[in-house]
Amino acid sequence: MARCPRVLSIAGSDSGGGAGIQADIRTITNLGGHAMTAITAVTAQNSAGVTAVELMTPDMVLAQIWAVMDDFDADAIKIGMLGSPEIALAVAGFLKSVRNKPVIFDPVMVATSGATLADDNTIAAFQKIIPLSSLVTPNLDEMERLGGEEIIADLPVPFLIKGGHGEDAMLVDRLFGPDGELERWEGSRIDTRHSHGTGCTLSAAIATYLAGGDSLSDAIGKARDYVRASLEAAPGFGAGHGPMGVPKL
Repeated sequence: MARCPRVLSIAGSDSGGGAGIQADIRTITNLGGHAMTAITAVTAQNSAGVTAVELMTPDMVLAQIWAVMDDFDADAIKIGMLGSPEIALAVAGFLKSVRNKPVIFDPVMVATSGATLADDNTIAAFQKIIPLSSLVTPNLDEMERLGGEEIIADLPVPFLIKGGHGEDAMLVDRLFGPDGELERWEGSRIDTRHSHGTGCTLSAAIATYLAGGDSLSDAIGKARDYVRASLEAAPGFGAGHGPMGVPKL
């Protein structure tokens, strides 16, 4: 029997089910993986926005992580919303003890609705996680808050710079490293407001494909296709930025 890839998601909960832990579980499971979670924050949100956020303590986040790692282990780790510098530093400490596992870091800063999910101190603490990651997946705005291409070019970690927040009709995602652009993927923009959770879904899908043995390039390409299929399958829920759907594989 083929082994089921084990993927640990460290991220916040989205009560509307569009992003965060809920999107990660849905994606990992639909792609044939076993989803494990460490919840960093509980949010009250729907398609219109985030109305409340309550953070876990760093000790509770670590307790969740080690509960599953000590028993199940993981073939890949996906990191999303962290919520505070203390949680970010706690997760960085955990990552120092993990070797030879893909770590996908989606540096969540702002919700699709515009709500702030990471302050300046938390973003500064991201610098402790980035060198311990296998891939960082910022959108265009997040890349600028991390310092822009000149800064990330000095880091020994590849970045997938997502072009979804751009204005062009053609969407371009670029894999960027110390030697500049390594690869790019292009596709026509899908015109829909039901795009909540695209970044979470993409990073969770990349982690799952890597956990299953795919190369980084193949994992990114397949994950992009999965996100596009999820956008096309959106059920149309909510008056604002609604959740994506679950594509049939």
